[in-house]
Amino acid sequence: MKQLKMIYAFYDKNINENGDEFLQKISWKGGALIAPIPPALVSCGTMEKPNALTIAWTGILNTIPPKTYISVRPTRYSYDLIKSSGEFVINLTTSAIIKAADFCGVRSGRNVDKFALTGLIPEKASIVACPMIKQSPVSLECRVSDIVSLGSHDMFIADIIAVNVDEQFIDKEGKLHLDKCGLAAFAHGEYFELGKKIGTFGFSVRKKNKKHK
Repeated sequence: MKQLKMIYAFYDKNINENGDEFLQKISWKGGALIAPIPPALVSCGTMEKPNALTIAWTGILNTIPPKTYISVRPTRYSYDLIKSSGEFVINLTTSAIIKAADFCGVRSGRNVDKFALTGLIPEKASIVACPMIKQSPVSLECRVSDIVSLGSHDMFIADIIAVNVDEQFIDKEGKLHLDKCGLAAFAHGEYFELGKKIGTFGFSVRKKNKKHK
């Protein structure tokens, strides 16, 4: 508690723990600025005519049952494909396919075959009719449950009905090692590859093991 009070005192005085003054935050008008976020490749359509778009507005909504969402502009070509089929796949993007992900975010499937031009390979999903992306280490098959109109985007709320994982990232104990996938992140117009691990969930309160003398 004493440490927290010290931190608050530093902020009140605009002085950091080294005794140096620091600048206050500048307040801007409300906007869509949360970073980093995943530049997820969302596949839709069919195996015969696959399509993909890059979505940054996505995340987890609920654990039980597992629910996710993607927010899509109604003007996007993929919007009607997803709305009519009620299905899509969220494919996690790695640094190896980040150029393809960028392309799929700035070109329309109305005009080009994104799979053919990027080298992405459609792969049959386990449940949904739309394809997964073979180069992605993790693909989440999703079935739309609700569509919410929010303004610039419509939110497709969906149940995650299957998760497909590249077996090379699973160890002998069945643990998934996402740290070895080279996952990409998007922050304010720039792409980054996730780097070193700086902690694990709950490490801030975890008790250290006492060494036996």
